Amino acid sequence: MGSQDRHSADSTASVSDLPAPVTRAGRDGLAALLARPERALIALDFDGTLAPIVPDPDQARAHPDAVPALSSLAPKVAAVAVVTGRAPGVAVRHGGFAGVPGLEHLVVLGHYGAERWDAATGTVTAPPPHPGVAAVRAELPGLLDRTAGHGTWTEDKGRSVAVHTRRADDPQAAFEALREPLADLAARHGLIVEPGRLVLELRPPGMDKGVALLDCARGLGATSVLYAGDDLGDLPAFAAVDELRADGVPGVLVCSGSTEVTEVSQRADLVVDGPAGVVALLRDLADRLA
Repeated sequence: MGSQDRHSADSTASVSDLPAPVTRAGRDGLAALLARPERALIALDFDGTLAPIVPDPDQARAHPDAVPALSSLAPKVAAVAVVTGRAPGVAVRHGGFAGVPGLEHLVVLGHYGAERWDAATGTVTAPPPHPGVAAVRAELPGLLDRTAGHGTWTEDKGRSVAVHTRRADDPQAAFEALREPLADLAARHGLIVEPGRLVLELRPPGMDKGVALLDCARGLGATSVLYAGDDLGDLPAFAAVDELRADGVPGVLVCSGSTEVTEVSQRADLVVDGPAGVVALLRDLADRLA
């Protein structure tokens, strides 16, 4: 976006009680959301956005105020969607989203949109798994024994496999050392590698958070979109918001700020302080729309 659009400016009166996006496009997106909330889509990443990043992803849980904020906001907008690389059932359990009053129409788009959980039915819909994932799962232990330092470990997500280096003796060095061999392994089995915050995920091509967000927004007929994320895997969703803007659908890009990934904050219209900041923004929106 142009430099003339990066400067801070006073919010309009209609958004004066909310954090002000630093771009004109972001301010337009927020104004559109407030003007017609019943046609707005609120879409959010899970890890690092609704849930703090922790050394063991199995221990990740949504911020304690996330569900109350979402249940207050959701009835006032067209839809709330959680867009995550996790299996949707895992995100639902770790988020505490099931059976919550106010979240009866929540949607969780898991595995980058390949699987969908609907709160209205409590069911997951999904296509058959990619055969390359099973092949990678079988070969990965030997590859890690040959190339990785102490402390790397794998997370089997069912439709993908992620290699984490956060516990390694030198997490960043292990991350860099694994990039090329994991890319080679993925390519041999028709998969791609999705880098993240000290994690490399091997998954099928053709689906990402951008595709999932576009499908959701267009299927809903949304007239505005807010997307919040924190990691490299959220950049395709940011690009999808740009595409929607080009089609006349205003949007707001929110970064759940961290020091680990600067590319997301540089692209965002609004940067908040991690999951606590995201929750505060959701709560402020719900209050503003009361």
